[in-house]
Amino acid sequence: MAKIVGAITTSHVPSIGGAIAKGLQQDPYWKPFFDGFPPVRDWLAKVRPDVVVLVYNDHGLNFFLDKMPTFAIGAAREYRNADEGWGIPTTQPFQGDPELSWHLIEQLVAEEFDIVSCQEMTVDHAFTLPMALCWPDQKWPVRTVPVVVNTVQAPLPSAARCYKLGKALARAIASWPKDERVVVMGTGGLSHQLDGERAGFINKEFDLQFMESMVSNPAWATKYSTLELVELSGTQGVELLNWVVARGMLPEKVRKQHANYHIPISNTATGMMLLEPAA
Repeated sequence: MAKIVGAITTSHVPSIGGAIAKGLQQDPYWKPFFDGFPPVRDWLAKVRPDVVVLVYNDHGLNFFLDKMPTFAIGAAREYRNADEGWGIPTTQPFQGDPELSWHLIEQLVAEEFDIVSCQEMTVDHAFTLPMALCWPDQKWPVRTVPVVVNTVQAPLPSAARCYKLGKALARAIASWPKDERVVVMGTGGLSHQLDGERAGFINKEFDLQFMESMVSNPAWATKYSTLELVELSGTQGVELLNWVVARGMLPEKVRKQHANYHIPISNTATGMMLLEPAA
């Protein structure tokens, strides 16, 4: 049976890709952010996962405002990166795992989640940059399953629904008969708003409360409506829903192996956590 060995949550700001391309990891502006990842890489080298299930939000590469699914899962053999206009170098293709993808899709549909299945799919910075932060040589040693959550256009799924999705994904993975090690990633946020009267908004107090809740009270964010989360974290900060899905895939009790928080990177509060099941 497949086993979830841990979860990694991290921000996915496009400018991270530019910093990687320019070799700015030791630049004073970027160093506090990039210094958060060596312990994660050491952990990955130790646990040696077979598969990454990566929860993120698409930024118009596959889905735009005229067609925006609430939840979608990739079921392709390969996922290629496309230039979204940020000028970030494209990465090597990512190997998919269609068998596992279809198993997850079928199990989620059986649990009454209406999943859009994508037999062809490109991946954007929200997928590629977290992978590059974890494997900086960009020689991907894992198969991947993309899970896309709508954090872009109302109506958004509630935090409670996202948490339930994570729980359902965990059950689906546990029922996968192959003996494989799975790492979960949830990417996006933390608090930020890129437009409107609150452009530049960052809420450090809320971010730190949310990160603490990921360890001590995983359902904490579910007490808020999506509008309340937008108010607390910013229009784009609501990407934290991806973290909520990832956290739902772990048991209630976890160990925090590592965490990092830094502000700002490109008007965004950046956070990273590495969590393991406590048992």
